[in-house]
Amino acid sequence: MLKRRPFFIPPKETIRINEHIRVSEVRVVDHDGSQLGVLPVPAAMEKAKERGLDLVEVSPNSAPPVCRIMDFGKYKYEIAKKQKASKAKQHIIKVKEIKFHPKTGENDYNYRLVQAKEFLEKGFKVKATVVFRGREMAHLDYGARWLKKMTADLEGLAAAETKTMVEGRNAMLIFAPSKTAVKPKKVEVKVETKPAEAKSATPPAKEAVVESNAEV
Repeated sequence: MLKRRPFFIPPKETIRINEHIRVSEVRVVDHDGSQLGVLPVPAAMEKAKERGLDLVEVSPNSAPPVCRIMDFGKYKYEIAKKQKASKAKQHIIKVKEIKFHPKTGENDYNYRLVQAKEFLEKGFKVKATVVFRGREMAHLDYGARWLKKMTADLEGLAAAETKTMVEGRNAMLIFAPSKTAVKPKKVEVKVETKPAEAKSATPPAKEAVVESNAEV
């Protein structure tokens, strides 16, 4: 059996230009900012074509809507440029999650604590989650002891952003890097080298050879 194709829905236009403007009259602003008054859309479009530009609806909710004569391609480029700049200013903080079980051993906890410290030093937030299974839900306090211990062990490096939250079978706590935390400094190790032995300014004296012309 052939599948029926879904009904095509054209994308919505966020900015209407030229023949896509749906009202009969608009208030027109020329490309240099001067007011041309309220004109029928065909007449406003004609003025835009005379200038080699587009009629762009910039304020659709006004009565009547306001249109501006401009270069629409350049206008779209400026909008995209501003959006890109605003996104670049946004500081996105990622959250790393580490998980425990109520029966997690001390060694496993220490390993996860080291992981949490590494994440925090890199600027990430850490979500510590205790996962309960079956009847362990009856002993929430016992399982959540790891969250209390981690709060104490991360003191100075991070602070709990929230109180302990319980969602379903999980108890969790979110830690954020502390602004006052001191980052570990890199220690430079210098290797001392012994200076080479100075050469003698005067070369060692050669043994003198005495020649004798003895007559026999």
